[in-house]
Amino acid sequence: MAAQSPKFEGWLGKSPEAFHGKMEWGSYEPKKWTEDDVDIEISHCGICGSDLHVLKSGWGETPYPCVVGHEIVGKAVRVGKNVEGIQVGDRVGVGAQGRTCGKDDCTECSAGDEVYCARERIETYGAVYPGDEGKSYGGYADYNRTNGKWVFKIPEGLDSAAAAPMMCGGVTVYSPLKNNGCGPGKTVGIVGVGGLGHFGILFAKALGADRVVGISRKNDKKDDVLKLGADAYIATGEDKDWAAKNARTLDLIVCTVSSDKMPLAEYMSLLKVRGRFIQVGAPDGGLLPPINAFTLLGSAISVGGSLTGSPREIREMLQLAADKKIQPWIVTRPMKDANQAIVDFEEGKARYRYVLENENYGKH
Repeated sequence: MAAQSPKFEGWLGKSPEAFHGKMEWGSYEPKKWTEDDVDIEISHCGICGSDLHVLKSGWGETPYPCVVGHEIVGKAVRVGKNVEGIQVGDRVGVGAQGRTCGKDDCTECSAGDEVYCARERIETYGAVYPGDEGKSYGGYADYNRTNGKWVFKIPEGLDSAAAAPMMCGGVTVYSPLKNNGCGPGKTVGIVGVGGLGHFGILFAKALGADRVVGISRKNDKKDDVLKLGADAYIATGEDKDWAAKNARTLDLIVCTVSSDKMPLAEYMSLLKVRGRFIQVGAPDGGLLPPINAFTLLGSAISVGGSLTGSPREIREMLQLAADKKIQPWIVTRPMKDANQAIVDFEEGKARYRYVLENENYGKH
């Protein structure tokens, strides 16, 4: 076990202006070390939409300075004596969650729903720990420090760059698919074909859904969606009478769109009787379009949400990806170009996930 703490440097967002590609590289003090923690030398970090929301304080006031990034893969270089299952030298990953209470008398943690822990839910970045432990800092950096229960070994055969965006983007859609019956005999719609949505198509097929439908506004992504494995595509902005033509054809919809202007009633009309609509996209301010009660009543529709995933689900997802040889569509960008990468991401240029590759990895 390495006793020495590494030097923490990364891309610091110091104000909402950072959102415009104005992060600054610098050193910072990570959370106080405990024997429950793991220090990771970062080789890759995916860019997630959450990063941009937090950089601009879109989900509430961010405790600046902040290093974003919660799709982290790298090598464990320091492992606390209380950590089980992780050793120095292991290739590991970290997702959106940094710590929960983990107590046996916690309803959520004891049931394997740790991501919904009501007592203590520390995000991987932009969170303040209780007491004097400090703040959490993410993966646009050389190193990350996270509680060992939220550090996961990456299976053999799964490429590090491919695994990184699975740590948040992948499990964010895997969890609602798995928990809402995606599998043989089911028809599944994925609304929004971006970083999350393309994972939705990949994992819906991997879980054995009979029919997977990609849903987006324009036809410019149709060929990509079919190449990803979808069976059909709906362009809501270009296909005439799309809602009527596809009414009551889907058992489950997972919506990755974060907009208060999306045609929510029309999406719900695509569901069969007792179908389920699960929202995973999180808009600034949290507002979605209003839901008409008769839309729900008329087809006995259930509406729900899903956050990311539990440790069990993250391990399941990574193993499924390794076993099925799932290959996300990613573009690697140098860590040194992170500012330009987030600008390009916000402009919708990623097809379909940017992954920062740390040129400093292995040089410390």
